[in-house]
Amino acid sequence: MSDEKGLRRVVAASLVGATIEWYDFFLYGVIAGLVFNHLYFPGEDPYIGTLLAYATFAVGFLARPLGGIIFGHLGDKVGRKSALIMTLMIMGVSTVAIGLIPSYQSIGLWAPALLLFFRVLQGIGLGGEWGGAVLMTYEYAPPEKKGLYASLPQIGLSLGLCLASGVVALLSLLLTDEQFMSWGWRVAFLLSSLLVFVGMYIRLAVKESPEFARIKAQNAESRIPFVEMIRNYPMNILKGMGARYIDGVFFNIFGVFIISYLTKNLNLSRTDALTGVMIAAVIMCVFIPYFGAMSDRLGRTRTYFWGSLITGFSAIPAFWLMVNFSDNVFIVWLSIVIPFGILYAMVYGPEAALFCELFDTRVRYTGISFVYQFSGIFASGITPLIATALLRENNGQPWMVVGYTVIVGIISAVSAASIKTVRTDSKHIKARSAVAASVVAR
Repeated sequence: MSDEKGLRRVVAASLVGATIEWYDFFLYGVIAGLVFNHLYFPGEDPYIGTLLAYATFAVGFLARPLGGIIFGHLGDKVGRKSALIMTLMIMGVSTVAIGLIPSYQSIGLWAPALLLFFRVLQGIGLGGEWGGAVLMTYEYAPPEKKGLYASLPQIGLSLGLCLASGVVALLSLLLTDEQFMSWGWRVAFLLSSLLVFVGMYIRLAVKESPEFARIKAQNAESRIPFVEMIRNYPMNILKGMGARYIDGVFFNIFGVFIISYLTKNLNLSRTDALTGVMIAAVIMCVFIPYFGAMSDRLGRTRTYFWGSLITGFSAIPAFWLMVNFSDNVFIVWLSIVIPFGILYAMVYGPEAALFCELFDTRVRYTGISFVYQFSGIFASGITPLIATALLRENNGQPWMVVGYTVIVGIISAVSAASIKTVRTDSKHIKARSAVAASVVAR
């Protein structure tokens, strides 16, 4: 197989797998504030039910670091491919299972307990998936195009969100509210089984990453990747988590929280709110690789620095337009599409390559998974909870949410500016591998 053909196959496998994983994971987020608060956390106060539903959403993020450590260790010791096959199976099984859980009225406390259990499995699966998917394309890509190719699996996030929002929007359009709440939402979860079969077929045909294969051939794998990562890269871990902050916050405000906000506070229909997010997700597919390629030309940290600031401050005009033109669906859509579909990609596009270059090959799977997933607890998982609480505290006005987003953008920009990446050219990789092999030999 030629290098070019092998690279295309790796990109396809990573993109399809990432799309499935993100579809599964964020389908839960889309449904949580619409359905789960009624079916699994019923009560007199709808605010409490929504918080509880978003709490189980956050639990998935708590489980993701565990998945990152488990599959990062497997990926750095055994191989990237083996880890990715396992993560895809875990996500598929847990998502289908969520679609089959009876309601609270049917089985009582077992309903939220089962929902919580399979949400944890989802988190473990995605915790190992993201790092492996971007890592395979990064390590296959030529040095001058690593930003571009590492950004391609990132499109899986926007495609997954688009699919999740699109499927729910279509079901909302075709079904009555009673039908949707009774069984329609379950169809969206059960569809995951079909996607998993397609993804598994493609992923099984992919060969191991050439950079890791060299390490493996020299028996130079890290004995305990997590320990070596902590010992050798403590500052890169902290800086990477700080840089990741705006990514998680902005995505979950404009991709998850915004649906509940538009429907409950601005009285938009569920279909209109989901359509706005879906349009943004489609447009994002174009701009993620654009900004990934830009990072190859301008540098990772410079692109990410400006992306963090611009993205964070874009929340100000976005929410102002939503509040003042809530009766104009087109303007509301623009207020989502421009910041979320275009500006956010300036962060998410170069992010994968930036994080890969925080670590050397021997601990890279563990390192990028830990940085991305552990920071996701506070950057992503609790964001809908924080935004919902801030909205209530400000009597339904979004300006405290906006302020939070701006502050996070500044934190991420400062963190990105301080990052010094690890060199990843082929000569440097071979030299580090040779040193590691000699250490093992002793």
